[in-house]
This record gives sequence, structure tokens and C-alpha cells, in this order.
Amino acid sequence: MEDQDSTQQPGLRQQLREFVQDYEMLSADGANKLDRKFRARLATLTSGTSPMELLLAYTDWLGHLSLSPGKQLRLWQSLVRKLIQFGFLGADAAGRSVGDIIKLIKGSNSKRGLLATLPFELLPQSHALIKEWWQEAVTDVDGASAHHLEFVGFINEQILEALSPANSPLINPEFLSKTFSERGRNIKRGLGNFLGDRLGKPNAKASNYQVGKDVAITPGEVIYQNALIELIQYSPSTETVSKEPVLIVPPWIMKYYILDLSPENSLVKYLVDQGKTVFMISWKNPEETDREVAFNDYLTEGFLPALRGVQAVVPKTPVNAVGYCIGGTLLLMGAALLAREDDNSLNSLSLFASQADFSEAGDIKRLLSDSQLSFLKAMMWKKGFLPTKSMGGAFAALRPAELIWQPVQKRYFLGEDGFMNDLMTWNADGTRMPYRMHSEYLQKLYLDNALAEGCYEVDDQAIFLTDIKVPIFSVGTEKDHVAPWKSVYKLHRLTHTELTFLLTSGGHNAGIISGPSHPRRTHRISTRGVDDLHLDAQTWLAQTQEHVGSWWPVWYKWLDEHSGDERAPPSMGAARKGYKPLRDAPGEYILG
Repeated sequence: MEDQDSTQQPGLRQQLREFVQDYEMLSADGANKLDRKFRARLATLTSGTSPMELLLAYTDWLGHLSLSPGKQLRLWQSLVRKLIQFGFLGADAAGRSVGDIIKLIKGSNSKRGLLATLPFELLPQSHALIKEWWQEAVTDVDGASAHHLEFVGFINEQILEALSPANSPLINPEFLSKTFSERGRNIKRGLGNFLGDRLGKPNAKASNYQVGKDVAITPGEVIYQNALIELIQYSPSTETVSKEPVLIVPPWIMKYYILDLSPENSLVKYLVDQGKTVFMISWKNPEETDREVAFNDYLTEGFLPALRGVQAVVPKTPVNAVGYCIGGTLLLMGAALLAREDDNSLNSLSLFASQADFSEAGDIKRLLSDSQLSFLKAMMWKKGFLPTKSMGGAFAALRPAELIWQPVQKRYFLGEDGFMNDLMTWNADGTRMPYRMHSEYLQKLYLDNALAEGCYEVDDQAIFLTDIKVPIFSVGTEKDHVAPWKSVYKLHRLTHTELTFLLTSGGHNAGIISGPSHPRRTHRISTRGVDDLHLDAQTWLAQTQEHVGSWWPVWYKWLDEHSGDERAPPSMGAARKGYKPLRDAPGEYILG
């Protein structure tokens, strides 16, 4: 018996040893893959929201609220006041019969007419009171994390907007009025729109603006291409041009042609017609094979090769570089890198709605935390990129009433296709984000704020914005919820160079794309010299005069003041240096 046990013992030991080795392999690599797969599947059920973030946020809020009797008492007082307000409104609505209501509907020819009648006046006002109360409930809860309160407020906002009376057809006055006036034809069109959207049928109105035919039509040539960018050189339209060329670094979160929309809204055409030699980076729309493209690759394989291409066409001349949104953030990094290397390739920097300090980076930070990023990374890992719909959905959720529910009401309730102008067409033409780049972008810039803290590294060495010596023109927009102007303004304390700051009316996109023909734009502008004292944003706003008109001519004048003499336009490309024209603008990458 002992002999039999002894012969079996080595086999058991070997099996145990193999089991332990397999377990160790799972711990090192398999566990990470298992975690990613599990979180990715869970994220599809929660629309990318981390359940742990929800649990922590609501526990933090409700727990500290339960320990705040004074706050609770104020909320009860506020609730009573709002109920009294609601009671007064309800008293006015009392006594109306169903027949009276139908007469009001038939007799109203507009949404405004119905909203001015009861009981329809009662519905939106009561909803507004409810929203106000819930906002009070997540404000100033002592001890609770500010981020958790913002996240709870965000989730509450999504729920309350979904429950808006306007989203219920039977109590939506505009829907009822149109249904009576059109004898229900709007319902038929709305159903067709709904089915078309679910089956993936494109909106016919979107074809009014086609890339290369109606937008992105400023003449030019692609003179360089690599795995990440195409470099476009635009054809001159004047007999002479400014000595210094202009290189534009657009955001890759969306396609570059926001800066080259229809001719009357094209910043590119405006610059070319004013006598500038303009170059544009067109970013590739990433695919699954681009999953490991890093954020710094957009610098070393994007901005820097484009800059060298411009210098090949216009040699021995510093460049006026322009960056928009994340493109401006990348441009700041590139300028700091060039300064570190004692490279004088740049003549000036112009930044449009671009942030360097992400500590107060707008509404998008309400969605970001380590837990949320973990789930987002798991979602991106499987495909290798963040899908267009996910990016668009995140931005739409920041403004649910106007970006989610109002289009639903117009398209499905009223049966309207909706007019698609050039800017709206661009907005619908989204891009994808590589897994690694987007992960690094959110972690290093938004969560760690590494660029502002002086710990962002390129080639294993930190870059510092204080090293930048060229003059800067920075534009913020008053209603920007992506890059709030006060966040953009923080560049003042991160740089030690001449800085001109301009604040224009409008939002992140419309405020930037507002040419001289725009009838309602205003702006404020001032320049801080190298030795001038720093003003906080609110003091600057109070002390800076408002001017009527577009900011484009003001910026063009600034460019002229920082440019040299006129010269004949350069050739298209520099074939002997490897930058020959490859194809007509707008190129191939914009169509991807």
C-alpha cells in the first residue's frame, strides 16, 4: 500500500506544480484580460458608466446629507416654498374642462400661444421647480466630495430631462398643436424618421453639404502623408503673401474642415484671401490597427513632421502656428518641446479654445474619475478605439435638453428632418479615438493635469510652458462648456511671454467660426506684457471693454503685426525635398 502511494506521489506533485504555474499565468496576464472583458461587457449595459462610481457618489452624497440636519431643514423649507408656488399655479388651472383645453389647442397656431395658456403653462414651470430643488439637494453638502456631488448632479440631470413634460407627446403643446393643424401627417413623418434612424438610413438633409463639393473646397494640394497625417498646402489667391507661413493644427476629436466650411464660413479661405500662405494638418481617422498610437505620437508623427514640411516649402522662415481645441494643447506642447531643444522654428502661437490647465476643464470633468476611466478603457480595448457614437454621446449628455431631447421632439414628434447647415454637417461627421492616445489624454491631462504641473514628459524629459518665448494670441468663448474661457485664461499664469487674450461671444464651435459677416458677435481683448502684473479672470472681464464685431479681423491684424514683408507666393510643395503634390485638397484622410 505504501509502495502504491509512493508511486503516485510524484504525479500528484507534478499536477500541483502545473496548477500553480497556470494560476500564476492568470495572475500576470490572464487576469487583466478577464477584467477588461468583464468590464467591457458591463459597460455596454451601463452605457459606459462605472457602477462603483455611481455607488460611491450616491453613498457619499446621501451619507453626508444624512449628517447635515441644517441642510435637510433648508431643503424641506425650499420644498414647501415650491409646493406653495405650484399650488398657486394649480389654482389658476382649476375649473377648465377637457373641451376648454381642446379649444385652446385648436385655437393656438404656435407653441408660444399654447405655452401661454393653462394647463400647459403649469407643466414646464412645475418641472423647472423640481429641477431647481434637486440641484439644491446636491449643492453645498458639507464633507461630500465636490466631484461626487457633480457626478450625482449629472446623473440626476439625465433622469429629470428624460422625464420632462415636453418628452411626452400627449402633454407636449407643440406636438398637439401641429397634430391638429396637420391632421396627423406629422406623426406619419415622425414614424418614418424613427424607423429610418433605427435602420441606419442617412438623413437626406445631410447631403446638402458634401465634403469636397460644398465644404472643405478651398483649393490646395496634399504635399505630404504619413500614417497619421496629410499636410495640405492651400493655393494662393493674392499676388503677394506675408513672409511667414501659417500652419494650422486642428483637433483630431473632429475633422479639420470646421476651419474650412462653406466659403463664407471658412477661416482658411479668409486667411488665404488676406494674403497668407496656409498649411493644414488633416488627421487620419484611426482604425483598430492604430490602438497603440500614443498621445506623444500626435506630436512626433503629426505636428513636427508637418512643421518640417512647411519649412521645406518656405525655408529659413519661422512659422505662425495655429491650434484649435486639443490641437492647440498639442501646439503648446510642441512649442515647449522646441523651446527645450533651442529650436526657433516658430514665430508666434495662436490658440483657439485651447486649454493647458485642466483643473477646471468644463462639464466633461463631471464624467471623469479613475473608476470611470477604467471602464472607458475596457470599452475601447476590444475595438482598439473609442467609437464615434460614444464620443458624440458623451458630449450630447453634457447638454441633454438641447442635444438629445429637443432633436427627438423635432424629428419624431413634429416630423421635421431638420435643417443641416455646414457647421451641423461637420458636427455629425465624427471621428474615432485610438485606445492608447485617448487613455493617456484623459489620464495625464484631465486627471493628473500633468502639463500645467510641469510633469508632462516627451522623450522621458519634462516640458515646461514657461520656456515658450514667442508671442501668443489666445481666444476663449463665453459659452464654451468644452473649454470654459476661464480655464483657457489660466494660460496667463503658465507662460512668461507676451500674451494677447481675446474673449468672444458664442460657444466652443460657433464662437470660433464667426467670420466678419456674422451680425451679432462681440469681443473683448487685451495684451499682457512680459513684465505686466497678472489679473484674475473676473477682474479682467470687469476691466476689459466690449467691442462689437467678429474677432477674425482683430486676429488677422495681430498676425500682420507679427509678420514680415510681403513676398511672391511659394511654389506648391518642394519636390526636390520630398514634398511634391500628391493629390488635390481635401485629401483622403478626411473621407475616412
